[in-house]
Amino acid sequence: MQQDTLQRIKQRYGIVGHCEALDRALEIALKIAPVDLSVLVTGENGVGKESFPRIIHDHSQRRGKKYFAVNCGAIPEGTIDSELFGHEKGAFTGAVDQREGYFAAANGGTLFLDEVGELPLPTQARLLRVLETGEYIRVGSSEVRKTDVRIVAATNVNMAKAIAGGKFREDLYYRLNTVSIAVPALRDRGGDAALLFRKFALDMSEKYHMPPVRLDEAAQRMLVAYSWPGNVRQLKNLAENMSVTAEEREITPEVLSRYLPAESPHTQLVAVGPAKEGHSFDNEREILYQILFDLRRDVTELKRIIHQRQDDTPLRSARQPDSAGLVLGGSHVAPKLNKDDTAEVPYWEAEEVSDDETAPPPPRESRPFGTPSAAPSPGLSLEEVERTMIQQSLAANNGRRKAAADQLGISERTLYRKIKEYGLE
Repeated sequence: MQQDTLQRIKQRYGIVGHCEALDRALEIALKIAPVDLSVLVTGENGVGKESFPRIIHDHSQRRGKKYFAVNCGAIPEGTIDSELFGHEKGAFTGAVDQREGYFAAANGGTLFLDEVGELPLPTQARLLRVLETGEYIRVGSSEVRKTDVRIVAATNVNMAKAIAGGKFREDLYYRLNTVSIAVPALRDRGGDAALLFRKFALDMSEKYHMPPVRLDEAAQRMLVAYSWPGNVRQLKNLAENMSVTAEEREITPEVLSRYLPAESPHTQLVAVGPAKEGHSFDNEREILYQILFDLRRDVTELKRIIHQRQDDTPLRSARQPDSAGLVLGGSHVAPKLNKDDTAEVPYWEAEEVSDDETAPPPPRESRPFGTPSAAPSPGLSLEEVERTMIQQSLAANNGRRKAAADQLGISERTLYRKIKEYGLE
């Protein structure tokens, strides 16, 4: 599909990004739109699944008919059948009149069933019948009614596990999954996070007539490297929050770190989509690069600390990047890379190295570090050294974590993580 066509679709529906997986999902949506088949859109919460049913409806032969979106997870189990299929007067307590459900109201059009994996099993059986025959029965009635509705469903549930656990009907899954569209998570979309942040910040600026917030290059790399468990929805909330509350309009990593929640293991289920032609190793390569860089930093710091302990010299604090963790003593020496090593390194993973890689860091103001016995015993392990230095710094600063982090030469975020790790809370 031509790029100008995709670009027009993105502009029309407010979709931002150049991710290959996102473009592939849009291409599938446009190709199957004219064909009256059921579609299942998969993806994590907050990735923007709701845009795809609208695109499919607007480019189908039903575009002149009604379009309804129903969040199946938000409707109580006792009323979901009435909402979808309607009910007769007196069918249950509170049914004072007849009511037509969404299947009757959307006749001839498209019905988007969001969070379809949350449907109770009895409702799944009713839905399966509609998909197979186009027939349904109102609650409290025995009259069979007909409807002509195209179903587009979406879910963030791992359907294979739901089927294996008896929570979702396998026959209904195959009926819904005639065509599958997988929407990628934000953490898999590379630099799209920076583009989306800029869009949301400009939207806030235009809406409320305020100067837009902008990320500097280091903050952009930090933004792209974040895991984004809440995906695009979380990023939008962050941009709107910073637009209103941040005093600075030029956002640095220090400012951004105050708004980003601490990293935690990602527990959301990854959407399962159709197999693509070929295989891209971009993500695997980026992970390997990150592991190699972290390993080089760790080895360099370990050699330096061992050398210092052998010389029995007092340890001094130095400011290190967050990604290197808490390092006590000495100056940071970035791993020297060969020219070929940096050719394919993603820009958000690359380290900033000065022209003179061997030059020492600028001198910092000398401050007292804890008690006079700040230099730990040579017999201690590295973990004990770190723990001792953190305890001494916290004691010297009366428990003020920001002051202790400055004295240790690390960020507050790294200090919080180490305090939790060593049980010093």
